[in-house]
Amino acid sequence: MTRTDLIERLAARQPDLGAEDVALAVKTLVEQLTEALVRGERIEIRDFGAFSLRQREARIGRNPRTGEPVAVPARRAVHFRAGKALRDRVAGCH
Repeated sequence: MTRTDLIERLAARQPDLGAEDVALAVKTLVEQLTEALVRGERIEIRDFGAFSLRQREARIGRNPRTGEPVAVPARRAVHFRAGKALRDRVAGCH
């Protein structure tokens, strides 16, 4: 699902809101989530999951084309852990 798909589905479910209002709400939500992660905060949405940051240490990787060693710098990476309700619903799908 893309952001556009999400906006269209939400707008269809909320006929009192215009597509522009829904688009603004989605944009604002994504911006707030992003800013919280940039500040190093953990985000927990009950029954959905939690976003957090993990520190990846510097390491020596390999260029897959040449096999040459390549230095990979340390970095922060976003980690998502699905909540129990989400895991259960996804596992119940066939």
